[in-house]
Amino acid sequence: MSTDSPINLVIADKNSLLVKGLTEMFKQDERFNVRATATDGELFMELVDRVSFDVGIIGWKMPFSDGRQVLTNLRERESSIRVVVYSGANVSRQVRSLGGAGFYSKSKPPEGLIDVICQVGQGNSIFPFEKHHAKTNDRISSLTARELDILEVLAQGHSNRKIAKIFEISTNTVKFHLKNIYEKAQVDNRTQAVAFYNQFYKEEE
Repeated sequence: MSTDSPINLVIADKNSLLVKGLTEMFKQDERFNVRATATDGELFMELVDRVSFDVGIIGWKMPFSDGRQVLTNLRERESSIRVVVYSGANVSRQVRSLGGAGFYSKSKPPEGLIDVICQVGQGNSIFPFEKHHAKTNDRISSLTARELDILEVLAQGHSNRKIAKIFEISTNTVKFHLKNIYEKAQVDNRTQAVAFYNQFYKEEE
């Protein structure tokens, strides 16, 4: 995509008034071109097949096909469309692990979404800095941010090969990270590592 061309958008959210408001906001900025809108994830996926666009802005909780299903479907298709989830739910880590390009909270001013979409349109991934909500534990605090991310994806049941694809690293690098995680968490295998993760983290909804 040329840097001089507008970023083509498709917006999907269960709240039709929100979709209308976002559409008007982006239409007032010549850097964007809103190609289409939808009010559920299934319609969004239909637009993926019918409309050419660069970035999708979607809600997380949508009828028929929610944000998780949309991101999973796009990954399975190896789609080049970049997706930003705009939601009030605290799901940025899930969005990132599912291959999303960005997350922006509905609790923040909507105008901030403009900068996020600009960055994502240029090929960047934009996620908020997050403190990991874990009980105070030396084993948790010893893990790096990347090791925590890999542990989270491991807890979702993914293989080393899948983890490598998610983080765009080699399987040998995954094994290296897992070895460090096992040592720091004082566990012997994947099952124990997952149990360790589940002990200290609540799933974000």
